[in-house]
Amino acid sequence: MTERHINIRKPYLRLIQDGTKTIEVRVGYPSMKKITAGQLLRFVSGDDSCLTRVVKLVEYPSFEAMVDAEDPAAIGGDMDSDALIAACQEIYPPEKEALGVLTIHLERVLS
Repeated sequence: MTERHINIRKPYLRLIQDGTKTIEVRVGYPSMKKITAGQLLRFVSGDDSCLTRVVKLVEYPSFEAMVDAEDPAAIGGDMDSDALIAACQEIYPPEKEALGVLTIHLERVLS
């Protein structure tokens, strides 16, 4: 299976690398909705990267619905629910959130 590369901000890549972040949040772009369980995703920031495997993909109507259902620590480390929603809204404006919110549950693939 070929791996897909996804750009990510450095602080979030570090959380994936250290095992803290096991859920990546994206909005429902058509390309993101094509991600499937078992797929290999390489998260990339600059010249640093981390290979992961998708465990499952869950879709929510909003960031608020997502934080009500998911563990904020698995998404943003030490962020509480309010900080996590604010961070997501800083990255994705309301028209992007309206596409749907995807949580990509990950496990690291150690090389």
